[in-house]
Amino acid sequence: MSADWLAPLIAQLAAGQDVVLVTVARTQGSVPREAGASMLVGRERTALTIGGGHLEWQAIAHARRRLASGGSRPEIERYSLGARLGQCCGGVVWLLFENIPAAALPEWQARQAAVENGASLQRRLDHHARASDWTAKAGEKGIRLDGGPTNWQFTQYVAADRFPVWIFGAGHVAQALVRQLPPLGAAITWIDSRDEAFADIDTGGFDTRIADMPESEVASAPAGTFFIVMTHSHAQDFALCEAIYRRHDFAYFGLIGSHSKRASFERRLLDRGLARQRLGELTCPIGIPGIVGKQPAAIALAVAAEILQIHHARQLLGQVARPRLLDRLVRPFQPE
Repeated sequence: MSADWLAPLIAQLAAGQDVVLVTVARTQGSVPREAGASMLVGRERTALTIGGGHLEWQAIAHARRRLASGGSRPEIERYSLGARLGQCCGGVVWLLFENIPAAALPEWQARQAAVENGASLQRRLDHHARASDWTAKAGEKGIRLDGGPTNWQFTQYVAADRFPVWIFGAGHVAQALVRQLPPLGAAITWIDSRDEAFADIDTGGFDTRIADMPESEVASAPAGTFFIVMTHSHAQDFALCEAIYRRHDFAYFGLIGSHSKRASFERRLLDRGLARQRLGELTCPIGIPGIVGKQPAAIALAVAAEILQIHHARQLLGQVARPRLLDRLVRPFQPE
């Protein structure tokens, strides 16, 4: 399960605020969020969401009652999302509530460091426990709630759920794209050849690199990388395409441009020995069909949606690193 709640939790604890961690422990039928989704509730503010609506309003109210009373054991509450709750999903959600005191900050900082170093956190507790038992594990996944509201056992694995996106070029579309992808779970590596490429750009949270030959960086990307090529130079774009095609383990390979640019690049790649059957691994133009706006933000939105589609499909299929073969429906206008 995603560890996206760790950073805001630590921020609230560091501010001296006690917090209730609200976790979707189990679901049945149609529900707004998946098992493992989490929300943080403090006395004055909340972070993240378990799906909004009346369910979330009731969960926040219950969590704040726990903060006001202090010292409550973790508990499971069952919510039926029908007319009585004012939601029409019709499913059932079991929420786990657990108080986390500000004094626990050092422990949570250590847990966050473990996750950033690639570990999973195993969370175990039952109806007898005063608090969850958290243990660093390697490579575990999943969530399980057994039993009912008064007699239950819960196990959860929490890990960083980031996928690598390498963007070549720092033009207007790239600048719009890097604002859209991180909230979706992307870990951005952003590369350009121009010394001034990132001037006056907030690059906090990104791995930014200036490289005279950006294609030399391609080999160091991890397996399963989403490559997006959108530099200021056709020659540089082509060199990057050659470098990416030397790999067979990328998740996505997108090149900004028109159908004519694609055709030109395909001829040159075939002349240089690329196997014809591999041409389908390149996506150009990029972005989901149907968004035809020419604004950088519109193109970036279409590309972000396409990447998220592929990322989610790969998660469902359990793939590690397999190129995606895409159709050629109408995509956003892109510069030559």
